[in-house]
Amino acid sequence: MSKMATTLLKSGAGIIRRSVLLTAARASSGHGGAPVDQHKGKVASDKVTMPDALGHAVGPERFELLAKLAGNEDPFEMSVKARAKGTFEEPTLIPSLFEKRLVGCICEEDALSINWMYLHKGEPKRCECGYWFKLEAMQPTDYSP
Repeated sequence: MSKMATTLLKSGAGIIRRSVLLTAARASSGHGGAPVDQHKGKVASDKVTMPDALGHAVGPERFELLAKLAGNEDPFEMSVKARAKGTFEEPTLIPSLFEKRLVGCICEEDALSINWMYLHKGEPKRCECGYWFKLEAMQPTDYSP
């Protein structure tokens, strides 16, 4: 190897070593705040050292678990509903927290397909089979402990 190539290799290796040392120093700096207790408020008992499923759950899963603990087995109102009279004056009411909702109508008892439609707040809608549906405003429930 030439003298110039040897110098470049040595200087290149030095740069790599210095960058690794700087990264390691940044990652191991001990100037952070006080340690955080990740289990605070999530452990059901003082004897338990690991949170249960509720302690790990966040978002919609936590909402569903809290609702089921409160006795609501269908917190998202997704179970099959029996159709009411289905007339324009007495439509089948579909509860929803939002301005619109996707609803499926099983028009005949032995039907193999579902007729899907969007219901919008304040607008009753008629299915192809003739039954009327209407979106009903639902009040949100707070299940927080």
